[in-house]
Amino acid sequence: MIVEDHYLLRYGLKSLMLTVPNYEVIGEVVDGLNVYAACQKLNPDVVLLDLGLPGMDGIDIIRQLKRRTPKLIIVVITADASEHRARDALAAGALGYVLKKSSRQVLLAGLQTAIAGKIFLDPALNRSHVINTPNVDGLSALTTRERQILKLIAEGNRNRDISEKLSITIKTVETHRLNLMRKLNAHNIAELVNWACRLGIH
Repeated sequence: MIVEDHYLLRYGLKSLMLTVPNYEVIGEVVDGLNVYAACQKLNPDVVLLDLGLPGMDGIDIIRQLKRRTPKLIIVVITADASEHRARDALAAGALGYVLKKSSRQVLLAGLQTAIAGKIFLDPALNRSHVINTPNVDGLSALTTRERQILKLIAEGNRNRDISEKLSITIKTVETHRLNLMRKLNAHNIAELVNWACRLGIH
């Protein structure tokens, strides 16, 4: 299953998979909020996942999927070459981390390695920095829902929009927003958006 919000990349990945024996693309998802439902419906063996999706941060999607389906193989394909994002993705449960600028051989090697149950890291990244550095990020104090709401705020959604997208009350959104401001010591929307950028979840 391919999870990618850019049509050309989705089309390219799908076309590539058609040329490789034993692979079949059973579905495509363009929004972070729909990934879990699509996985329940289609029951894929492997998910090719972009991290920069609208609606929900890729790292949170990995955590959600692995919590519900521990055996699911997740390979991240992303433009984000920062080592802390690769570390977060692997810590959340992804088995592969491939950069979009890499060759098709790298992607296929990543898929094969992940399917074999081993961790694959794009050769362009420093493996020792990613694998051996302890995972410390500013997100640890935030709940999954708070990270989700922070992302939606950073995308320009108002309280009413967020409540509709997440099927929660406006009051609940306001409570989460206040908690975010308290935990991140932010005093306005601009500071929350700034935090989302610093934490890599915008």
